Amino acid sequence: MPQAPHAPQPVAPWLTVARLEVGVRTFPPGESNPRICAYHAGTNIQGYDDKASWCSSFVNWVLGQSGIKGTGSALARSWLDWGEPLEAPRPGCIAVLWRDEPTSWKGHVGFWLREDAAQVHLLGGNQLEAVREHAYPRLCVLGYRWPGG
Repeated sequence: MPQAPHAPQPVAPWLTVARLEVGVRTFPPGESNPRICAYHAGTNIQGYDDKASWCSSFVNWVLGQSGIKGTGSALARSWLDWGEPLEAPRPGCIAVLWRDEPTSWKGHVGFWLREDAAQVHLLGGNQLEAVREHAYPRLCVLGYRWPGG
């Protein structure tokens, strides 16, 4: 008996918004990129410069541009309580990672693009101080989230 085709996965329109921001980066000491300050404006660190961690601010901003309410928090791990959990990632889902150690409050967040045996590839902000694609160890992933409702 032939297998039923897989249901198409929802397209993440916010990835288009995120891709348009590729190349935005922190400015040198003594200067601040106003675009990154705009990312912070939708979070609890509104008014901070580009030297504050901005991965979560970027995800909040991108989703906001697509009409989706984010967490409003600059903490990467705030995304673990947002939207719906996914058992398996799909393009554009929010990947939440731990930083330093799994039980730390520190983390990183970005939009999942793909993975291989050892790494997840994310499009995100504050990845080597820029909006860019970057790879992280798969073992650092705490969860994947998708907008609810």
